[in-house]
Amino acid sequence: MSDFCMPSLGADMEKGTVVEWLKKPGDRIAKGDVVAVVETQKGSFEVEVFEDGVLSEIVVAVGTEVPVGAVLARIDSGEVATVPASAPPQAVMPSMPAFKPAVVPPPRPAGERLRLSPAAARRAAELGVDPRGVVGSGQGGAITLADVEAAVAKTARAAGGKTRRGFDPAAMRQAIAGAMARSKREIPHYYLGLPIDMDRALKWLAAENARRDIENRLLVGVLLLKATALALKDVPELNGFWIDGEPRLSSAVHVGWAISLRGGGLMAPAIHDADGKTVDQLMAALRDLVVRARTARLRGSEMTDPTVTITSLGERGAERVYGVIYPPQLAIVGFGAVRPAPAVLDGAVAVRPTVYATVSGDHRASDGVSGSRLLVAIDSRLQAPEAL
Repeated sequence: MSDFCMPSLGADMEKGTVVEWLKKPGDRIAKGDVVAVVETQKGSFEVEVFEDGVLSEIVVAVGTEVPVGAVLARIDSGEVATVPASAPPQAVMPSMPAFKPAVVPPPRPAGERLRLSPAAARRAAELGVDPRGVVGSGQGGAITLADVEAAVAKTARAAGGKTRRGFDPAAMRQAIAGAMARSKREIPHYYLGLPIDMDRALKWLAAENARRDIENRLLVGVLLLKATALALKDVPELNGFWIDGEPRLSSAVHVGWAISLRGGGLMAPAIHDADGKTVDQLMAALRDLVVRARTARLRGSEMTDPTVTITSLGERGAERVYGVIYPPQLAIVGFGAVRPAPAVLDGAVAVRPTVYATVSGDHRASDGVSGSRLLVAIDSRLQAPEAL
């Protein structure tokens, strides 16, 4: 018999509320199964188990707020389980269906050209919506920005038929402030920056996207993500956690990607094993994370195991960003907007598309030499975009 406890879904979480049980006592469960939905100051998260067995008892009823570490249920490794006689009636919940996306792209007639506005295309890429599954309301069936937004709203409404409170912007802001105050108080930060010439990367991206359908095109953020993930394999001392007074480096690169939420606030769920994914796989993962972050369908594991975080504010117009490390991580990497900037090439001044990359590192685990090596490694990877 083992305890299934309220997980810590980040440094800013102290307690959570069980808002839904997806399994009932007596159900067999396997490692990775989502068994409950927990609501925190940052919203609702699907919580999975990490062992096989039988859910023998639900300890915490729906609507109950408990601290991190509190026992939510008990799992029996045996083959047969019964509902304990002592279990409170309100704790025995009916089994709920697993979440399935509401928007399933219908097949389009062969040869039919997908028509959507540039704004709709950008928004669909940002939200992870497949335009082929969106019904267009524009002239001649063209897909508009409003159609994309409506598709996301429909998905959210149909996500399991459950109404969740979502996040309270004021509570989320308080949680973020608490985590960042702790970070600045406890972590001795150092900050470094490097302008990176993006000419080769952008030319490769333009040529690559010219060969693709609109819905399969890549965003520049994917190149920044992959370059950073590969660079962290070269400079592993910035990839991991500070735990019990010492650095614990990770052999896996799980990149947390900062996502802004409607109504304010942000989350940084992990893209697991980012260094081993292709740019197409990373693009799909980014789209998926954005949709689920904004419709409260993230999993607890995606919030607990990022080994580093990337914050990219380029699309918001910022030239550069110096991030605050999210405990217990060892670093955060930032990217600003790609902008024309003067550069010296072969002794002459030229204008080149440039992105300003930054790293904020934990001085307890590394120093400026390591941070500088990471930025140089990111730069080197971006100069060979075809190898990403």
